[in-house]
Amino acid sequence: MTTLLQAEALSVARGERRVLDSVSLSVAAGERVFINGASGAGKSTLLHALLGFVPCSGGTVRLLGQACVQERDFAPLRGPVGLLFQDPDDQLLGPTVFEDVEFGPLNLGLPPVEAHQASHAALARVGIAHLEGRPVHELSGGEKRLAALAGVLAMQPRVLLLDEPTTGLDDAASARVLEVLSATGLAMLVATHDAQCVVRLATRVLALRDGRLLP
Repeated sequence: MTTLLQAEALSVARGERRVLDSVSLSVAAGERVFINGASGAGKSTLLHALLGFVPCSGGTVRLLGQACVQERDFAPLRGPVGLLFQDPDDQLLGPTVFEDVEFGPLNLGLPPVEAHQASHAALARVGIAHLEGRPVHELSGGEKRLAALAGVLAMQPRVLLLDEPTTGLDDAASARVLEVLSATGLAMLVATHDAQCVVRLATRVLALRDGRLLP
C-alpha cells in the first residue's frame, strides 16, 4: 500500500515538557488510524505538527511522498492533506456557509466553476446543502462542524486528519458524519474519544501516553 503520511521521531516541546517524544507513525492508502489518549495528551498537537502548524524540536514529516521541513513545503499540501480542527470556530472564515466552503478550493487554485461545483457537492455530501446561504455565525455547534467538514471535503483531499470529528453532534448528525467519512474511502488519521467512531471506522488504533505513541 502507498504510504500517504509518515512521521519519524517527531518531537514537540513546550517549555520543559515534551508534548510529543520521538513519535513515529505512518498512514497508508485505505487505512483509518485512530489515536486515543487523555485530554491534554497531545493528540491535537500531533495532527497540527503533521501539517506544520506547530514547530517541532526534532523528527521528520513526509506528506504524499514529499519531505516537509519549512512552511513552503507544507503550504501546498494543506488541502490534499485535509485537517478538520477540533473547534470549528477556528476553521470557519467565510461570511456564509457556501462562501466558507468555496474558499478552500479557490485558494488551491481551482477554476471558479470547478470550485463552485466541488463546494455544492461537499455540502450535499454532509447533508447541509439547505444551509448554504446561512451566515456562519447563525449556525448551531453541530451545523458548524458539518460546514467545516464540507470545507475540507471540497478540497478533494487524499488523506484526512480529523480532530474529534463527532464532538458536539447529536446522534443523527454524528451518524451522518460517520457515514460520510466511511463512504469517502479516504485514508485518515483520527483523534477521538468517541468509542462508536472507533468501532465504525478504525482499521488500527494507537494510544498516545506521556508523549509517546503506543500500539
